[in-house]
Amino acid sequence: MTLDPQAAAFLDLIKSGGTPPLKMMTPEESRALFAQMHALGGEIEAVAQVEDRHISVPDGQIKVRIYRPEGEGPFPILVFFHGGGYVFGDLETVDRPCRNLTNAARSVVVSVDYRLSPEYKFPVPVEDGYAALEWVSNQASTFQGDASRIAVGGDSAGGNLAAVVAILAQERGGPTIVSQVLLYPVTDFSCNSNSYKENGQGYNLTEEDMLWFRKHYLGSEDDIQNVYVSPLLANSLSGLPPALILTAQYDPLRDEGAQYAARLKDSGVSVEYECYEGMIHGFFWFAGILDQGKHAIDRVANYLRTVSGR
Repeated sequence: MTLDPQAAAFLDLIKSGGTPPLKMMTPEESRALFAQMHALGGEIEAVAQVEDRHISVPDGQIKVRIYRPEGEGPFPILVFFHGGGYVFGDLETVDRPCRNLTNAARSVVVSVDYRLSPEYKFPVPVEDGYAALEWVSNQASTFQGDASRIAVGGDSAGGNLAAVVAILAQERGGPTIVSQVLLYPVTDFSCNSNSYKENGQGYNLTEEDMLWFRKHYLGSEDDIQNVYVSPLLANSLSGLPPALILTAQYDPLRDEGAQYAARLKDSGVSVEYECYEGMIHGFFWFAGILDQGKHAIDRVANYLRTVSGR
């Protein structure tokens, strides 16, 4: 399929704005620029309650934002990790989609403000993610959550963190995760799949962008082979939670998302996979201007309701 007309218009808008490539920016400049893009998520939906809390992690604290739907709990929980290449993105970036999911899935959503690179390189964001999962499991009753129905999810770098946290939970004996929602996730940081060759330029996320993210996130090139960086390289994925994996046709990360879905299936894990034709990386963030972004939110919500038994 050709590029979706709405996605093409979005790319034209970015191009007309004269935005410099990431390789020309400092991390601080990239954060300031992309903080302006959260409005593309559409209208701000009201939810029953929004609450920010701080949780302790090694050598500091991180913030989580808890969204609760209308009605009486206990509700299933989605622990969500935002994208942004581990360098930018925050609670505000995904505020709109988290609100959408809270209402549509009838689920508590806990958005995690993990610490960013290069100030906090791998494995700090991973360990922040696991600490958040443990905290949610222990504190679920304080926000009408059901600790027996916890899902993890995220987009792009956040999809990577969700996948890795699921692996860690299995290896460390909990908390129990009922499902994982991986939206165009990073699963192999070698950055050499066919979709990099096909979509590495001109479609929002570029190959140069991914190498810039990799430079800031990893301490050395050796980290690329670490399973907690590139979960596609794990010897076994058996026993992991059921997964919904969504990718985009015009995305350098498309193939590694598809390959991770295939690896999970081959390992006996229940997987739902869909590649959104005509779409570009990041479309989940931009439901205000991309109809397929709205569809993806609905798809995720339906999946969460199914796996949580609601």
